Amino acid sequence: MGERRQRRIGELLREELSALIAELKDPRVAGVTVTAVEPAPDLTIAKVYVTAWPTDPTRREEVLAGLEHAKGYLKHELAGRVILRRIPDLIFKWDDTFDRADRIERLLSKLYGKERTSDES
Repeated sequence: MGERRQRRIGELLREELSALIAELKDPRVAGVTVTAVEPAPDLTIAKVYVTAWPTDPTRREEVLAGLEHAKGYLKHELAGRVILRRIPDLIFKWDDTFDRADRIERLLSKLYGKERTSDES
């Protein structure tokens, strides 16, 4: 499959999964954001990257467990919403991009804060 088509399908799946997850009644998945979906070239699997606030490890486990529990339902509902020969198996992964960005920002402000202090003396 072409890379462009793969990206287009990933975006379509992201939009539909976002809507479906928002409709779930499971409190473990409340406030979940689907940040990206990366389908395999043969569409057998799709990695679904999610995040939610707060981002502590306990919350991550709850969210991933809730999504894993709803996986069959989500796949079934996707089949009714998107026109694909085969709906890929969903693999949920925590997107830690925001956590890494926050950590880098804190490190930079710590570094620049120390430089400013030493420059002032």
